[in-house]
Amino acid sequence: MKTVHNDRKGKTMLEVSHVTKRYRKVCANDDINLTIPDGEIGVLLGPNGAGKSTIIKCIMGFLKYEGQIRVNGLNNKSIEAKKIMGYVPEIPSLYPNLTVDEHLEFIARVYKLKDYKEEKEALLQRFDLADKKKKFGDELSKGMQQKLSICCGLLPCPKLILFDEPMIGLDPHAIKELKLLFQELRARGCMVLVSTHMIDSIEELWDTTYIMKQGKIASVVERQNLQGSDKSLEDIFFEITEGADAEREV
Repeated sequence: MKTVHNDRKGKTMLEVSHVTKRYRKVCANDDINLTIPDGEIGVLLGPNGAGKSTIIKCIMGFLKYEGQIRVNGLNNKSIEAKKIMGYVPEIPSLYPNLTVDEHLEFIARVYKLKDYKEEKEALLQRFDLADKKKKFGDELSKGMQQKLSICCGLLPCPKLILFDEPMIGLDPHAIKELKLLFQELRARGCMVLVSTHMIDSIEELWDTTYIMKQGKIASVVERQNLQGSDKSLEDIFFEITEGADAEREV
């Protein structure tokens, strides 16, 4: 893969250097390199099985891997790094015996948050959960579980937040709110990394897209460099994932 020069001046928030993750004989991530500054929306775009979720779990420190990952200059597995990171998994991981409100209170205690009540109420209102505070995790629909998972990831106001296939299971209103939220996070300087296989879900949002194929980053596409081009992100994605020109620079 050719290196793409990045002229933006934002402070580097996430730096992934030569990360490889193997499951026995299967190489899920093969020499992954990416750098994303604060206040930017990065996208991991690729078909199912491309390695998107694996690299997100490596960034979060959930998996062992070869290579180095730094968050705001810190080792990603350090307590200091964990305090500024947020994560919304593809499959919500909720406690069946905790209510909606208790989930958020639990997050507040883990992160030792103060003055979080207003933010909590705003998130519940935004994602239509305000009238479901007393419902238990296992009483929620899949869509509601996803909304609660998003609220849990956002409550600590992280400087870096990772979303793994966040649109799956959401209703149109929630998808609209989430897209607006991405833009608000970027505006306040938060770095956002979104994993998805649905191009239309992020078409108007991304700053840099990392197209993944078979565990590798096959192309890095910068929005600023794509302007004026006769090719769209969709064109480039299908060229790569359907086998044409697996390594290119845009």
